[in-house]
Amino acid sequence: MDIKVLGSNCPNCQRLEKLVRNVIVEMEIEATLTKVTDFQDIMAYKVMFTPGLVINEQLVSAGRIPSKAEVTTWLVNALAAEEA
Repeated sequence: MDIKVLGSNCPNCQRLEKLVRNVIVEMEIEATLTKVTDFQDIMAYKVMFTPGLVINEQLVSAGRIPSKAEVTTWLVNALAAEEA
């Protein structure tokens, strides 16, 4: 699974990255977590506000910090899609 946190090194971007790392560990899934800080790379996902979260090249959140439950649900759905 490929996961990207979009944004600069702002506090909200750091909080989202930490949240996603914690969920990955708790779920015991194999995932590559990448921090995308280049503005043009972020704009490629049509994100106007950071932080953004991309799972397997699908933008799932932008401009806010999602709840732990939301992140967990998105990762479960992504796992199911990978297995299908």
